[in-house]
Amino acid sequence: MKQKRFRVLLVDDHAVLLSGLQLLLDNTDDLEVVGEATNGAEALAACKSLKPDVMVLDINLGDTDGLGLVPEIKKIAPRTNILLLTMYGEEEYLQKALELGAKGYILKKASDSELLAAIRAVGRGETYLDPTLATSLVNLALGRNAGGAGKAADKQVLSTREKEVLGLVALGYTNKQIAEELVISIKTVETHKANIKTKLGLKKRSELVQYAMENGLI
Repeated sequence: MKQKRFRVLLVDDHAVLLSGLQLLLDNTDDLEVVGEATNGAEALAACKSLKPDVMVLDINLGDTDGLGLVPEIKKIAPRTNILLLTMYGEEEYLQKALELGAKGYILKKASDSELLAAIRAVGRGETYLDPTLATSLVNLALGRNAGGAGKAADKQVLSTREKEVLGLVALGYTNKQIAEELVISIKTVETHKANIKTKLGLKKRSELVQYAMENGLI
């Protein structure tokens, strides 16, 4: 089967970074840079005309708040998936990005292989979160739930432990990693996952990720 080629638009106000990203993607067979932009106006115009599969977008564009562009991009090009590439690792930025509709969030210190993996995942319509933010994300989600933030998940039938497991599943943790994080056995993790799927009536991982995002678990 022929590998799908994703069309990518790069948006950053640093020319050196843009050149580096262009070179990195030029060395792949499945990622094609179709355009570049250095500010908000250019980004919106390019997205409207090019309709890329993926927009790699910096949060800080100097003249523009990249996060503020996300809703506008979703309006003019609803099929374009947005990957935020940023130096900001604070939880509030990530939370806001997901709420606004970004598909991915990765730090600029990530390796080339991680960045390529993120672009491909977002191109496929999957959610990709920088692995280094996983633990803080889970803590944030659990903190919101414990504080009575009013999310729908608080009203569901999932136990506290099942919510913890689901949050880690959505973040891409393996059964072994979940077991280590929560200090439980792998068999117990498998049991929790089976119960979660039964209670929610969901089977696919993508459905579990979507549920976790909509209900404040990540």
